[in-house]
Amino acid sequence: MTDITAENRGGGRNPAAPGAGRTVASAVPQSLVARLARGVTAAGDADLTRTLAPLTGEPLAELPQSTPQDVTVAYELARRAQQAWAAQPVRRRAAVLLRFHDLLLKRQDEVLDLIQAETGKSRLHAFEEVLGAALAARHYGRAAVGYLKDRRRGGALPVLTHTVEGRRPKGVIGQISPWNYPLELSVSDALPAFVAGNAVVNKPDTQTALTALWARELLIEAGLPADLWQIVIGDGPVIGPAVVEHADYVSFTGSTPTGRDVAQRAAARLVGASLELGGKNALLVLADADLDKAAEGAVRACFSSAGQLCISIERLFVHRSVADAFLERFVARTRAMRLGGGLAYGADMGSLVSTRQLETVTRHVEEAVKAGATVLTGGQARPELGPLFYEPTILDGVTPEMTVCGQETFGPVVSIYRFDTDEEAVEQANATPYGLNSSVWTKDRRRGRAIATRLRTGTVNVNEAYAAAYGSVGSPMGGMGDSGLGRRHGAEGILRFTEAQTVATQRLLPIAPSLGLTDEKFAALMTTGLRALKALGLK
Repeated sequence: MTDITAENRGGGRNPAAPGAGRTVASAVPQSLVARLARGVTAAGDADLTRTLAPLTGEPLAELPQSTPQDVTVAYELARRAQQAWAAQPVRRRAAVLLRFHDLLLKRQDEVLDLIQAETGKSRLHAFEEVLGAALAARHYGRAAVGYLKDRRRGGALPVLTHTVEGRRPKGVIGQISPWNYPLELSVSDALPAFVAGNAVVNKPDTQTALTALWARELLIEAGLPADLWQIVIGDGPVIGPAVVEHADYVSFTGSTPTGRDVAQRAAARLVGASLELGGKNALLVLADADLDKAAEGAVRACFSSAGQLCISIERLFVHRSVADAFLERFVARTRAMRLGGGLAYGADMGSLVSTRQLETVTRHVEEAVKAGATVLTGGQARPELGPLFYEPTILDGVTPEMTVCGQETFGPVVSIYRFDTDEEAVEQANATPYGLNSSVWTKDRRRGRAIATRLRTGTVNVNEAYAAAYGSVGSPMGGMGDSGLGRRHGAEGILRFTEAQTVATQRLLPIAPSLGLTDEKFAALMTTGLRALKALGLK
C-alpha cells in the first residue's frame, strides 16, 4: 500500500461537485424564516439568536429564544390539547400520519433545501431524512391500531376472571432532538408519540430548528391540532432541564454525557426516558467478502452526512488476507468522492455543520498522525469549497492510545484495523463501551448472521452499511451500553409512549373464601386448582 499512501498527500483528491446555481439565500428566503419562526413558543419580546449556513458561513436565520417560563407555557398548552386528542379514535389519529406521509413526499424539495441549508449535508443524504420520516409515518399510520389495541390476557381464574391489557398515553412527551438529522430525528420520534395519543414539547437544536418548524407546519396541514406540538428553542443548559422537568416521558437523542444527565433528571422525577446516544461503530470485512461491494458499502457507512450520523462507521476491521486488496478499492472510491455544497443532487458529500465539529475532526486526525498513524487519503480541510468542508479521511496504523481510536469523532474519519480470525474481529469490535450499530460483509449470509448475534450493538447490518436495519421500521433500533436506553421503531418505538393498564373483571365468585369455605379449605381448593392448571399446560 505504499504507493497509495505516497499519492494521498498530494493534490487533486476529492473533486468538487458541479454547483447547482441556487444560493442558500434564494432557497431559504427571510419570508419563509419569519413564517416558520412564528411556530416557536416564546414571548413576543424574546431575544433573538442567529444561525449560519454551514455551506457558506452566511447568516441563515434569526429565531426567538424561549425561556424556562416559555417552556412552562408550552406544556400548559400541550396538556390542554392532549386531552381532546387522546379522546379521538386511534384510526383518526393515524390518518394524520398517512396524510403527512403524502404531503412530505409531494413537497420534499422544500425541506431538502432547509436540511441542506441548516446542516451542510449533500442532497442525497438530506433525502435519507425524507425517506426515514416517510417510512415511520407509513408504518405507524398503518400499524398503530394493532400496537395499541386492547389485548385479552389470561385471568387469575379461568372463566371467572376477564383480564384486558390496555395502552394509555403518557401525556406530554418532552423531546430533545439533535442537529445532525433534524427531520428524521424529530419527526420519527414525534409521530408514534402523537398517534399513541400524546402531545409533544420539542427542543430541537437551534442550528436546525427551521427543519423541525417546517415539519410541524406540515403536520398541522395534515390535521394535527396546532397546540399538540410545541417547539421551544434555546441553549440546552438553559431550557433543556425545563423540558425534562415538566415531561411525562423524555425522548432524547444526543451525546452520551448529556444523555446521562437527562437520565438522572428523569429518574429523579420517576418518569421514563429513551436515549439514543453516541457510538464508535464497527464494520467487519471477512476474508470471503465481495471486496468491490464491501468497499462501496464502506464509503456509505463512513462518509454519509460527512460522518455526522449516529450509526456511521468509525472503525473498520479487515481480514489480513484481503486487507491490501480491500484498501486499494476503498481508498480509490473515497478519493473519487465529489465534495460540494450545491442545493441539488450530484455531490457525494457535503460539509460539516459547525466550527466545533471541524475542530474536533482536525484535532483527532492531527493527533493521530503526530502519534504515528498514516493518512491513506484525505486528512485536510477544504476551505476553497466552504468554511466547514473536510475531506473523507482514512487512517491506518491507529493505536489504542490515540483519541481517534476510542472516542467518537463524528466526522468523515475512519480507522483501519486488521484481524486474523472471526473471534478476533468480534472481540475487537466489541472492545468499546458503545454499542449502537455495526456492519458485517461476507458472501456467506448464514455466517454473517451468526457473527451479527455476537456483536454487542442494537442493530447489525449484513452486507449493508446502516440503511437495512434502520429502514426496517417495524423492528426496534437503539443502543447498548453507553449508546443509550430504549428503542425507536417497531412496537417498542410506540409503546414507550404509553402506560400499560390492566383491567380485570371478576365474575360469580371472589378470589377469597366464600360459600361457607373456611380459610383452610379455601387454601386447599386453590392448591388443587393450581396443580390442575399446571397439568393442563395453562400459562
